[in-house]
Amino acid sequence: MFQIVRRLTWGLTQWAALTLFTFLFTFNNAHAKGFEDSMAERTRACTACHGDQGRAGPDGYYPRLAGKPAGYLYNQLKNFSEGRRHYGLMTRLVDPLSDAYLREIAQYFSGLKLPYPAPAQTASRMAPALLARGQQLALRGDAARQVPACIQCHGERLTGLQPHVPGLLGLPLDYLNAQLGAWQTQQRQALAPDCMAQVVKRMDSSDLIAVATWLSTQTLPADSTPAASLSTRSDTVPLPRCGSAPELKGEP
Repeated sequence: MFQIVRRLTWGLTQWAALTLFTFLFTFNNAHAKGFEDSMAERTRACTACHGDQGRAGPDGYYPRLAGKPAGYLYNQLKNFSEGRRHYGLMTRLVDPLSDAYLREIAQYFSGLKLPYPAPAQTASRMAPALLARGQQLALRGDAARQVPACIQCHGERLTGLQPHVPGLLGLPLDYLNAQLGAWQTQQRQALAPDCMAQVVKRMDSSDLIAVATWLSTQTLPADSTPAASLSTRSDTVPLPRCGSAPELKGEP
């Protein structure tokens, strides 16, 4: 898994550098004709990789920004600037920006309510046993390993929770695998206590692949907005404390 993450990171760095160069060339030409001072224009360095209006990059590795909870997006920008996430291009982009401006960027993308495309992966192409295990982990967890279900934090519809928890649907399989692998190898971290790091440590690689595969095949519900609050549940696996999402009242 670590080797895959490392190869993906190298390839993405080369692709992103070329994309950013193309963006800067286009931006300079457009600037000569007059600049529209709007967030859509100011965030073109973001959408050069993350797709038009933050709908997601075409390669499957740059995730959607549009409609994500603003607190989550802000936390990720801070994670890049403070070294909890490692991607040189992102770090250089956000390093000179103030916290207030990072919040403004997060609020802008969070406010874009755009439809999601159909899943690129179809369940009919996946092994039934793999999908069944992924569904179990996503909806019920694994009490024997003290792995909470994804829906305990990410909402009953898996569309996220305001203001800090992202949705898990509408993400490409390659991106999900890369991020879970990064959590497993500590290439991705969050504010302490790092709840995702604790959960992933209790899972083996086959379970990470299973849950990522199942999630990538799911169609989003008609209302894909993040939930305002978690519904009352009687889960057998307690949630760990989460420094980046204090609305999740987990156990120490």
